[in-house]
Amino acid sequence: MNKISPQKTFYGQKQTAKCALTSQDRFCVELTGFSNEALQIFKTIPSRSYDPKTRNWSFHIKDYEMLISKLRTLQAKLNVEKIPGFVLNCIRVPQDEVIIDYTKLDPALSSTLLPFQLEGLSFGIDKKGRCLIADDMGLGKTFQALAIANYYKEDWPMLIVTTASMKAVWEETIRNYLPSVPNIQVQYMVSGRDYIGDSKILIVSHDMMSRALDGLLDRSFGVLIIDESHVLKSFKTKCYRSAHHLAKKARRVILLSGTPALSRPCELFTQLNIIDDKFFGNFFDFSKRYCDAKQTIFGWDASGKSNLKELEIILAKKFMIRRTKEDVLKALPNKKQEIVTLDTKLEEFSEEDRECLIALGKKYNSHKRSAERHALLLTYFSETAKIKIPSVCSHILQMLEKKVKFLVFAHHQVMLNAIEDIVKKKNLKYIRIDGSTTSDQRKYFISKFQLDDSYLCAILSITAANAGITLTAAKYVIFAELHWNPSIISQAEARAHRIGQEDTVIVQYLIAQNTSDESMWLLLQEKQETLKQFGLCKENFDNVEVKKQENTAVTKGLELNVSVACSSMDIRSYLSPQKKRKHSESEIEDMFNDGFDEILCKHVALQEEELFNDGMDEILCDIDF
Repeated sequence: MNKISPQKTFYGQKQTAKCALTSQDRFCVELTGFSNEALQIFKTIPSRSYDPKTRNWSFHIKDYEMLISKLRTLQAKLNVEKIPGFVLNCIRVPQDEVIIDYTKLDPALSSTLLPFQLEGLSFGIDKKGRCLIADDMGLGKTFQALAIANYYKEDWPMLIVTTASMKAVWEETIRNYLPSVPNIQVQYMVSGRDYIGDSKILIVSHDMMSRALDGLLDRSFGVLIIDESHVLKSFKTKCYRSAHHLAKKARRVILLSGTPALSRPCELFTQLNIIDDKFFGNFFDFSKRYCDAKQTIFGWDASGKSNLKELEIILAKKFMIRRTKEDVLKALPNKKQEIVTLDTKLEEFSEEDRECLIALGKKYNSHKRSAERHALLLTYFSETAKIKIPSVCSHILQMLEKKVKFLVFAHHQVMLNAIEDIVKKKNLKYIRIDGSTTSDQRKYFISKFQLDDSYLCAILSITAANAGITLTAAKYVIFAELHWNPSIISQAEARAHRIGQEDTVIVQYLIAQNTSDESMWLLLQEKQETLKQFGLCKENFDNVEVKKQENTAVTKGLELNVSVACSSMDIRSYLSPQKKRKHSESEIEDMFNDGFDEILCKHVALQEEELFNDGMDEILCDIDF
């Protein structure tokens, strides 16, 4: 027997009036259908305004109770989705002037802070030391976090949770700008058995935070800094649960991330909940309001978006400060973006391989189920990398001929190896940073690239080197492969386009037609548009200049000799739903570089999620990328 929808009545369909903030002092009402009675009420409100484009009415927030009271007379015909109480309470809190007592700060640190960084300090003090600093990459979030923590020094000891690759950066910054803290009181935890009772400042990795949680809770840290806080986006992981326990005991909690949400609003909840776990109530309420969440036959689906303008207002008022490089660094050189369409000749491959690649693309575009589309995209992406190698290497050779410093980002090991081989054959100096590079090696390689003019090329893994390093000696940033998250792309570009850059930075995206690049570029644009709607992105890819790859003779006399290993069975095994592909050990390792973190963290239908329910989400959380 079919259930009657609660929106239906015996006299027809009941309309809904959805209320949401559009600014700190105005809200709009969206009607799901025509209601003459509601329109007559709207016209009685003094601050009314009608937008013919959206066909919505807006009002001043002071008239909110008056409007809701009048709409109650229509409750038999009209459902009213009110603005939640936590939203109204938040915007009604008066903004007090913050007076900074600079005597609480180490002089070496306070004298270093730029004006916009002082604004970040002021924001943190206004929020009583519990906030999210989400400034663009390269704007000194580390300095702002240390300044807020230094201001509340009486609440120490302090715990800093960061990636293993950033450990040296934090140690060096503390040593140089907090000289009042003896070096012996700054400790990096390498084992759960380490004695930490005497440390004033303890630095741990995200993984160590989970493994040594009991000891950290016993130490009772009053100040907690979590760097790259977006790694906590899934509340199913040990990493988030550990951070939440520590945050409940700490008086001050400072989260840092240039990309707090990589693609969806639901990724913000865990970070906001660490700062204030009572504000939104629970994930159900948050997701229903801001993720267009709904019950499906497979479970609770919170992968959508809704009321994003209101979410942006709440973030800025209560939780987060975010500035872009364009906002605060007026003298920073421009960034120019270009699409370079590669001269990829599919006819150079066998007819069987070519047909399989084309079929894989068609299968991906025709699939509707998200989990299957993700799996197909990863395979399509992998095969694209192999086909692009000759054209990418040709482009790299052209760059080497220009004798300018450049960064080249790639995703798959086969692409990174091919680029490295071609630079070696030219007997030129280069650096390479990927997941196997240690912290000490990273520091050495960065120094060499920045200071030694003979090093022209930096070969970088887009997942291992998109954050925490400064390579402003480069004038070009080249993406041999794309990534499906615009935030990761933006982070990678910021390695060169940041404080210290003196020249225009040219960013090139190498796109091969009739490959996964075309699908991923559309995916990037869609996700970027979502991020823009709640204030986490201001850039767009709509006006990127398109250039065709130059045909030059620089490759003459130089054998590329690249191992492509593009077998037909590699593709066809994904085209047949009856065949289940068995992965070798090396292929299983490659999964960690193929975006499975996005699949596993996504709130998809439970039936689809079971396809990947092999415990990898727990493993991924414990890896320092």
